Amino acid sequence: MDTMENNVAPQQTEEEGIDIMALLRNLWDGRKTVLICLGIFVALGLTAALTMKRAYTVKTIMVPQINSRQNSSLGSLAALAGIDLGMQTAASDLSPLVYPEIVSSVPYRLQLMHTPLHYKKVDHPISMFDYIIGGYDKPSVFAYIKRYTIGLPGLIISQFAPKPQEIVLPKGGPAGADTTDKPIVITVNEQKMLEVFGKIVTLDVNKKEGYLTLIVNGTEPIQTAELALKAQKLLQDEVTRHRIEKSEKELMYIEARYQEVKKENDMYQEQLAIIKDRTKSVMSSRDEIEKDRIQAKYNVSNAIFNEMAKQLEQAKMQVKRDTPAYAIIQPVTIPMKPSNSRAKTLIVWTFFGFIVGCGIVLGKGYWKNLKNKFNANADDNDN
Repeated sequence: MDTMENNVAPQQTEEEGIDIMALLRNLWDGRKTVLICLGIFVALGLTAALTMKRAYTVKTIMVPQINSRQNSSLGSLAALAGIDLGMQTAASDLSPLVYPEIVSSVPYRLQLMHTPLHYKKVDHPISMFDYIIGGYDKPSVFAYIKRYTIGLPGLIISQFAPKPQEIVLPKGGPAGADTTDKPIVITVNEQKMLEVFGKIVTLDVNKKEGYLTLIVNGTEPIQTAELALKAQKLLQDEVTRHRIEKSEKELMYIEARYQEVKKENDMYQEQLAIIKDRTKSVMSSRDEIEKDRIQAKYNVSNAIFNEMAKQLEQAKMQVKRDTPAYAIIQPVTIPMKPSNSRAKTLIVWTFFGFIVGCGIVLGKGYWKNLKNKFNANADDNDN
């Protein structure tokens, strides 16, 4: 029994060695095909590398300094790390895990795409929306080739697909509705740019270390840096707006009430001064009663005024406490080198051409063996 197993093992090893040698022999015999495929893909790789647009990437790292009431700082930092401490956090808190949703929101991207930036081809600041839609951003040669070769079926289908129509809000609104609250209307071109911005601006939240990485991609060094600065400031402004929204509303209410009480207090003070001047020499009983009545109203009004002044200062301090601060670990810098490499592009195309050439050669041999086996099985069935 052991002898049979020993005989089978060398035979299997020999067959496997023969198969590997056969594959190498097929590749050597078909080296011309491999070289032809390799040459074609090297040419395509050179075309892609020389005509591709240079891309630049800017990364900025921020750490949100959360300062809020009721131990919400500890709770928010724990939420950033993926831990739920079960704390009651303040209503004004905004978890850093929500920040990527702000970056991907429509209002955020609309403001970015309409921000004026500096481009080499334009002598004045222009928004990315106007730069692309206005035809300043010309596609590369390889993009044209790709569009009319690989992308040709999609291009043909798009010609027969229904064209999106611009949306116009009707005038007026339903009865009793607040006319100030209206949905955001975007144009067809803005919708295309919104999809593009999903790859241009991204935000990564490091839950373990507790920092944010804002990544911005562009076509020129200065333009990319300016866009990154705007994206960073806009994110900070949006987070600040969400966090201080409640305390700002309280401040507005207290300030309005403060002005009302101040106006009333000034009025009573003025009336008290008038009656004192009028009765400076002689004061009747009626004047005395009127003076006491105004004095009492003034005392109450003045007490309320002083209390409202305290509340106003407290509300202002609360807004400052709720305003988040950010420690910029990695500031925005103008990139010196492009993020895409022509050499890497050529290597990828060359490797892909080698794989395709080997696949064609081995595929021919496999197909030939499969055909021979099929014919042999057919002859055996006939016999």
